[in-house]
Amino acid sequence: MAGDAALSMRLLRSLFDEWHQPTREPEDVTYAEESVGGVPGIWATPIGADATKVVLYTHGGGFAVGSASSHRKLAAHVAKALGVTAFVLDYRRAPEHPHPAQVEDGVAVFSALTSRGIAPQDITTIGDSAGGNLAVAIPLALRARGLPLPGQVIAFSPWLDMENSGETLVTNDATDALITVALLEGMVAGVLAGGEVDPKTPLANPLYADFTGFPRLYINAGGAESLLDNATRLAERAEAAGVDVTLSVVDGMQHVYPFLAGRAPEADAALEALAAWYRV
Repeated sequence: MAGDAALSMRLLRSLFDEWHQPTREPEDVTYAEESVGGVPGIWATPIGADATKVVLYTHGGGFAVGSASSHRKLAAHVAKALGVTAFVLDYRRAPEHPHPAQVEDGVAVFSALTSRGIAPQDITTIGDSAGGNLAVAIPLALRARGLPLPGQVIAFSPWLDMENSGETLVTNDATDALITVALLEGMVAGVLAGGEVDPKTPLANPLYADFTGFPRLYINAGGAESLLDNATRLAERAEAAGVDVTLSVVDGMQHVYPFLAGRAPEADAALEALAAWYRV
């Protein structure tokens, strides 16, 4: 990307679909493609999983790249650790589909799952990076519509700040292997339609949201990443609203380091900690 600024969106998306490579293929998991609520995606079903409980996984990629295919293995590791099933959305991506298309797709899937008989409290919204933003925004959108909320929300290295104002963008710039301000600015332009959407819109930037009545929340981040203070600010705002928040920051780890599931002890330990939290 740094060597060729003229890469087409098609090539960028192909590049980022390789995101699954660092993740070991989890054993004893089956996959199936389906459209749920009109949104395509991939089911990951571990053997012996509780089919009455679902993690609704929204992939990262700045709202523009990434897919159900790039994240299916990570979602499967999470589902296996938690003993549940996972549905990974192929939500509409920017810039072709700016905000709030991605949030609307998440709401559609959540509503479809409840119409199938899955209890709202047995659904967990979860995502990484931009998908972590969506995992937080989907319950906010459901609440605004007077609909039931998920039982839990999980965010891996969430990217929430559409103003790119966080101090760790500066202090962790030298240690972050992926994130740059220029990269984020391009992603912001796509999802916010070139400035037509206010970057302070709570469903686009949940750091401006009211978290009153929000589900219990688990946040994981790496200590070396530039978006670290997105995670810490989310925790502070949610806690101030009375939300049950657990924040896990692991020193030296990169953006969405759970992608190393099955290959790095830090990633496996993160999933074990998440599973312990989920079962409380």
